Amino acid sequence: MSISGASVLWSLLAFPFIGSILVALLPSTARNAAGLIAGAVALVSLILTLALYPLIETEGVIRTELPWLPSLGLNLLVRIDGLAWLFALLITVIGLLVIIYARYYMSRRDPVPRFFAFLLAFMGAMLGLVLSGNLIQLAFFWELTSLFSFLLIGYWNHIEAARSSARMALIVTAAGGLCLLVGVLLIGKVVGSYDLDAVLAAADLIKASEYYLPALIFILLGAFTKSAQFPFHFWLPHAMAAPTPVSAYLHSATMVKAGIFVLMRFWPVLAGTQEWYLIVGTAGLLTFVIGAWAAIFQHDLKGLLAYSTISHLGIITLLLGLGSPLGLVAAIFHTVNHATFKASLFMAAGIIDHETGTRDIRKLSGLYAVMPITATLATVAAAAMAGVPLLNGFLSKEMFLAEALDGGSGTFLDVLLPVVATTALALSVLYSIRFVLKTFFGPPPVGLSKEPREPPFLMRLPITVLVLACLLIGIFPAMTVGPVLDVAVRAVLQDDTPYYSLAIWHGLTQPLLLSMLALAIGTAGYFLLRDRLNAARGAPGIGYFKGRRMFETVLAVVISGSRVLEKLLGTRRLQSQLRILVALASLAALLPFLRYGYQLGPNALSPVQPGFAAIWVAGAVCAIGSAWQAKYHRLAALILMSGAGLASCISFVWLSAPDLALTQLLVETVTTVLLLLGLRWMPKRQPVEWPRGRMPKSVIARRGSDLALALLAGAGMTALSLAVMTFPIGHTMSRYFIENAYPQGGGRNVVNVILVDFRAFDTLGEITVLAIVGLTIYALLRRFRPAAESVRMPQQQQVQNAYDHRQEDRALGDTLSDYLFVPRVVIEWLFPAIVVLSLYLLIRGHDAPGGGFAAGITMSIGLILQYMAAGTRSIEERLRIQPLTWMGVGLLLALGTGLGAWLFDFPFLTTWFEYAGIPLLGQVPLASALLFDLGVFILVIGSTTLMLVAMAHQSIRTPSRRVVPPAALSAEGAV
Repeated sequence: MSISGASVLWSLLAFPFIGSILVALLPSTARNAAGLIAGAVALVSLILTLALYPLIETEGVIRTELPWLPSLGLNLLVRIDGLAWLFALLITVIGLLVIIYARYYMSRRDPVPRFFAFLLAFMGAMLGLVLSGNLIQLAFFWELTSLFSFLLIGYWNHIEAARSSARMALIVTAAGGLCLLVGVLLIGKVVGSYDLDAVLAAADLIKASEYYLPALIFILLGAFTKSAQFPFHFWLPHAMAAPTPVSAYLHSATMVKAGIFVLMRFWPVLAGTQEWYLIVGTAGLLTFVIGAWAAIFQHDLKGLLAYSTISHLGIITLLLGLGSPLGLVAAIFHTVNHATFKASLFMAAGIIDHETGTRDIRKLSGLYAVMPITATLATVAAAAMAGVPLLNGFLSKEMFLAEALDGGSGTFLDVLLPVVATTALALSVLYSIRFVLKTFFGPPPVGLSKEPREPPFLMRLPITVLVLACLLIGIFPAMTVGPVLDVAVRAVLQDDTPYYSLAIWHGLTQPLLLSMLALAIGTAGYFLLRDRLNAARGAPGIGYFKGRRMFETVLAVVISGSRVLEKLLGTRRLQSQLRILVALASLAALLPFLRYGYQLGPNALSPVQPGFAAIWVAGAVCAIGSAWQAKYHRLAALILMSGAGLASCISFVWLSAPDLALTQLLVETVTTVLLLLGLRWMPKRQPVEWPRGRMPKSVIARRGSDLALALLAGAGMTALSLAVMTFPIGHTMSRYFIENAYPQGGGRNVVNVILVDFRAFDTLGEITVLAIVGLTIYALLRRFRPAAESVRMPQQQQVQNAYDHRQEDRALGDTLSDYLFVPRVVIEWLFPAIVVLSLYLLIRGHDAPGGGFAAGITMSIGLILQYMAAGTRSIEERLRIQPLTWMGVGLLLALGTGLGAWLFDFPFLTTWFEYAGIPLLGQVPLASALLFDLGVFILVIGSTTLMLVAMAHQSIRTPSRRVVPPAALSAEGAV
């Protein structure tokens, strides 16, 4: 493949996400700039998509990949064929039109940059889905579409309906995404690869496998939830709480079409079996009928279009379920047609709402007189939805009826399908006529909140383009959609592509007669039932098919079950939860011994050295003393616990693990100081008075069980350690790292090379978790209020403190320097030395004990000392640092280091190292791992500082500040 093709593919995938970030950085008032950037990104994406068409015509499949985890067969693989290109074309074309439309639809009060940022990110997720050449990658982008659709549906988050609808859509589609992941994992297990080309070439192997049926069910569950197939159809009408541009985009060319795309993508390897026919065909048929029946009773224009979308998605699914090649052709064709007329109809409904202030079909009438152009465009689009001749919907409807008549499965569906299809198509004619006649014709409307008028030309332009497409495809199908449809069909069927005709006239055929019959029945049905439809409060009988009721029932069961578990396992005491955790961990560690037995290795045990034994005796005494003092004095318990940690540090040094010792020592220091900060807010421990002066048996039993569990866990770890250390090392994992740390990672510090090279992806995940923890602690502390007794002092003392600036810090909560009697000047002098030490540990970490994490913790200690010296009043003034910015920069730097390896065709996060000759210094080792370590260093500093800022804010909000009598304060000392 040419380099230009690869660059176009990567650009097409990355461009929407880059645009989303740029738009998100704009201020909320930059309405025009956001629209221009979003439109430019969509236009460039469309141009890139069109540029790929000649390559697809000549090469068939274009693919390019970047190594990520090649040892596991997981690479970032971008692949496009005719089917993916067709969906990419729909995504970019309709995305561009929706952006133009949204620029005029969205209110000036809305944060428009946020809307366009979500929309572009969703476009990127959809393109990633259709361009994925790896099944795991496909599942990832699938869930990403669920996430961004949640943000789009809930965009108006001040409206409760939008929030609940977004939550419902996320739960349903994300659960389906998990099912899809299980399905693709099963297929990958059968094929031995997650590469899409390898999977498509293994159709016979998959169908003959014992995993075929489970894989089929899980993949169909994923597709049905996303494409709103029965019984998961209920979420789509509720998603109408989103802004109309979102509805037009998600329900015409993107969100709901994602499940259709997956069905088409896996059609060659899963279709053609009786299981496929029964499951997919039945689901599609039920969805088709239920959606059409519910649509005719809707009074909300968007509700009518939502249920009609469900019905047409049922048609496409039913065509795919038939398992015939011509059924696939009709399904792809109707996918294109549905995207054009449904997007235009949603935009027309949005214009009506925008210009009249209502979408209630019962309040609308005679709008043709004041909105003739919009009415004409909407009428043509509705006619295409109804399947009127010379429009695109008629052609795909006729192909659908031809496949319904063909049958050939030998089941009850052969006889039932033509009758049901004709009836449901008649219902589609009925709701299309109702949409047009009730809205645009009749007497002038009364009681509207706005005076209706034509919208601006550019707001109407997207509808004009789509309606023109409906006309051109309907009149000149072979010249317009023919080549596009051909490349998509051949991408799926390859050499098995059947002959099909896109001619307008095939003679007086049975499909044509049934189509005319449906038009006649639907038209007559409207005029006979229009009064009943307008008075109806809902679709009769549809309550038996309300999936929302099942969803809410399942959700209620899950919530009630979680509450039961909370009552059984939850407790306000962390000790009880810790007991359960340790017990489960001990049981899990015991299972291998129960299965394989326990034995020591041939190596003899080394004699116990007195010094090492003394260290552990001291550590054990500190641990026991900490548990004992916890009942009486928390500070003493914390100091003794630190002593036990210090014994572990010395043990690491004794056993030649200085890197672990350094990290342990730094973490012990930071956690001890942070716990001391937390102790300020804890209420004073009250002495416990036991009844009759005796400890109750329940307390004795609980403490006895804790002691037994601790002894069991300790004995288990001792036995495991002895078993490991008495066996010879041999060719173990540690030996591999020792031998390859320098040749492959360029570092002599094996621990650091493992963290930043061999297992750098794990480290990237860990620092991401650290960032999330920092944000979580900040959010929790913002809402935390200390116990009143921990900050309470006499009112007279409060007034006296308010006059004295120095004593005011004590009223807010004394600084640690006051507690520990450390002169502030000493603390301030220590800070530069700590900064130099942290940089020294950072730079030397690849070849000697140190590294980004240890350096970051060291710098955090310096920041904590500054906090101790500054007190709560000037913490943010003294620490001139933006924690969120540092966290973001650190994470992006670590990620960018990994992405940089791709520029040189190496796997993600591969380390480069070389020796550079520098004057006066000689040969100096240079490694890209230093940049990764720098990202870790910056993120650790940002996360720690964020926690400190949260603590400073909390101290300022203590109740003692609020109760100072205003009359007793002078202007100089006022708080």
